Amino acid sequence: MKTLILIPARMGSTRLPGKPLADIAGRPMIVHVAERAAASGLGRVVVATDSQSVEQAVTAHGFEAVMTRADHESGSDRIFEALSLVDPHEEIEVVVNVQGDLPTIEPETIRAALRPLENSAVDIATLGVAISREVEKTDPNVVKVVGSPQGDENRLRALYFTRATAPWGDGPLFHHIGLYAYRRAALQRFVELKPSTLELRERLEQLRALEAGMRIDVEIVDAVPLGVDKPEDLERAREVLSNSKAG
Repeated sequence: MKTLILIPARMGSTRLPGKPLADIAGRPMIVHVAERAAASGLGRVVVATDSQSVEQAVTAHGFEAVMTRADHESGSDRIFEALSLVDPHEEIEVVVNVQGDLPTIEPETIRAALRPLENSAVDIATLGVAISREVEKTDPNVVKVVGSPQGDENRLRALYFTRATAPWGDGPLFHHIGLYAYRRAALQRFVELKPSTLELRERLEQLRALEAGMRIDVEIVDAVPLGVDKPEDLERAREVLSNSKAG
């Protein structure tokens, strides 16, 4: 499958202004993400942004960037515009959406998102991690995926995504990681759909796909990558990457 990795990056974060350009170990955060994505070996890497400063920082470090509109309501809309701009002849078969605030993500974790697409029935693939901390099971900021195990594979077929504690009863709960691999046709169909009832209620975009009958499978990985949303997350990322560089 010919694959394109797209990294949406916008400057409009309210909790951490200028987040994509935050310095981590001497390079902007968005550049660290691009480096991790390139190290996955999946294919071409492009940062999709509405900011000329982000575009300039990315290209200055040898990566590709494309300017997209500033009025997109979601990262999915932004990456679809970017896909149309960088692949007008529609040669790309699979688009991997890597969030621009994951500077420590392991390349293998990015590769893992593609595995469910080996099943031709799967429209969208994503990632999950078994929850080990009790406090996260009831935390509405930790999105859970409810799914049906797929044979002996370390994989679920997603039935629902929720901020509630689910499913009820004994057994593992799974934290959803918002990294997606879309078949090109699935991404186009998704962005053409209107926001759905459950999507609006849970404030979870992926429910739009499930409500429309699209299939999402979830590859279970070992750890949740560090997402940088707050100043303390940024400090943690700086610590991790500075130690890695020192080692």
